Amino acid sequence: MSVASLSDAAIQLESPEQAIVQTFNLKKSYRTGFWLNKVVTPLKQCTLSVYAGQTFGLLGPNGAGKTTLLKTLLGIIRPTAGRGSILGRPLGDRAIKQRIGYLPENPYFYDYLTGWEFLDFTAGLFQLPAAVRRKRIPELLDLVGLAQSAAKKKQMRRYSKGMLQRVGMAQALINNPDVIFLDEPMSGLDPLGRYQMREIILSLKAQGKTIFFNSHVLSDVEVICDRVAILAQGDLICEGTLDELLGTNTEIYQIQGRGGDANALHRSIPGLEIQGDRWHGEFHGDPEQLVRALHLSQAQLLKMDLVRPSLEDFFIQRLRERGLTTSS
Repeated sequence: MSVASLSDAAIQLESPEQAIVQTFNLKKSYRTGFWLNKVVTPLKQCTLSVYAGQTFGLLGPNGAGKTTLLKTLLGIIRPTAGRGSILGRPLGDRAIKQRIGYLPENPYFYDYLTGWEFLDFTAGLFQLPAAVRRKRIPELLDLVGLAQSAAKKKQMRRYSKGMLQRVGMAQALINNPDVIFLDEPMSGLDPLGRYQMREIILSLKAQGKTIFFNSHVLSDVEVICDRVAILAQGDLICEGTLDELLGTNTEIYQIQGRGGDANALHRSIPGLEIQGDRWHGEFHGDPEQLVRALHLSQAQLLKMDLVRPSLEDFFIQRLRERGLTTSS
């Protein structure tokens, strides 16, 4: 189901090249310790831009500062230094709250309410008319895959983590926002739930919504996002499109073929897997050299695809360059 049916009239953004979310040297520090004599800086000199209609994925290990950045953008906490804007207004400006949706990583709900009652309460905060609520709430429940019967009858204290994540996504969309902030939206979901969440985000993207989300699920980020950034120890260490970060020209090829001398093939293509008359593997190097080697071994090349490193490989490599591990 498309989210388009939820919209009565989406707000027209000024330009597809307009920076919807911007930060300039954004920094956040806290004082800790008994005497408040220690300074912790979870966010350092962060500068980034997210443009209208983009899906932006922020990656980083635990403690990197991702949630701190998100809360600073939303005005939940104030930056120590630097500045930023959302929809052309300074961070914390109340005038844009009506146009923003937000799903926290660990949302807290009034768990004595049912899911339906909670969404009705949230709609009331946005002053949505009763007639709009009656239409929008069942549409959102259907969109996030939450049964209406459960939403009406079951208190949220009896919801599973996945059900809470679904109703949280529904409340983030209740006001038909222009910009949607999602903190670990795949958290607690089973494979089917992750697929549905990914489809929801792709549907929002197709409508031209601007989406900013944190995630540890790199495979989903690689499918969904137009741009990604990696945050580590409070520093934004890289930002760009997947083509800019992963590259478009590599010398790694996935190959398939048949026939030929097995020993000669193994010498030319280390790690080659042979099944009967067919073989496949990964080749690193000059494709002309490969073609000559296959000709000498009397093998037939059936398929050769240029590949590039995965986002996960790139992510781990950048963390290693900074002396970090994926568990930090």
